[in-house]
Amino acid sequence: MDAYTDFATVYDTFMDETPYEVWGDFVVELMNKYGVTKPAFAKGAEHGNHEASEDSARTGGAEPEENSEVALEQERNLIAELGCGTGSFTLNMAKRGYDIIGIDMSPDMLDIARRKTEAEGFDIMYLEQDMRELDLYCTAGTILSVCDSVNYLLEDEDVIETFKLVNNFLFPKGVFIFDFNTLHKYRDVIGDVTIAENREDCSFIWDNYYHDEEHINEYDLTIFYRAGEGDVFKRSVETHYQRGYTLDEMKAFVEKAGLKFIDCYDADTHEAPTEESERIYIVAGECGK
Repeated sequence: MDAYTDFATVYDTFMDETPYEVWGDFVVELMNKYGVTKPAFAKGAEHGNHEASEDSARTGGAEPEENSEVALEQERNLIAELGCGTGSFTLNMAKRGYDIIGIDMSPDMLDIARRKTEAEGFDIMYLEQDMRELDLYCTAGTILSVCDSVNYLLEDEDVIETFKLVNNFLFPKGVFIFDFNTLHKYRDVIGDVTIAENREDCSFIWDNYYHDEEHINEYDLTIFYRAGEGDVFKRSVETHYQRGYTLDEMKAFVEKAGLKFIDCYDADTHEAPTEESERIYIVAGECGK
């Protein structure tokens, strides 16, 4: 069964304690330190479709050279998020004033992202794409991937190809900021562990099975959620696969893809990663096409 189908309907419920604001603070810190992207408008300012109309007004009567400068500025300040899911982090970045595109291969997750975005009064483009086939209409100053989306790439070649496409669509001197769950986390922390959670309208049982030879964590999700009104619950089962990687492996993939490795951080401490790090951020830079 495809991942993130029925699970999409309850995903935000079970992720309601995810520290998106903390993640956003750290990502912005990394962007300011290493990148070229700046917010399109101040946090808390009016947002929505007005930026597009203002851009049109600015460029409509402008000379070609001025139009080109505006277009380059827009690309430099554009963020593309890979594996955006239901758009929670995408919205967090948009609320900070960034021009961002959300990309995910699950139509169910994207449907929820679009509804949430509309309800918040934002105008965000969402693209249904597999990150291994990334195809943007322009370059982006920053490409992001958070919440271990990269771990869904199970083969070396998949990671390298994705990273090559990232380098291709990065604005000159742009940065790729992504996180990944480590081999240590899958093998030593959550492998072969069952996690369960019960809420008023939904519950899940998450059975992990770690496959040591392939470094792949298989997890079977059994989901129960209220189907409409009343006390009728629907049961659904999905199987997900994620591969654990070491920091050295990820550094090698970055370099093989033509990107430049810049820095790395433990996702919890924001210090240098250790052997006990469960999730790591990497910052990589555009390095020619």
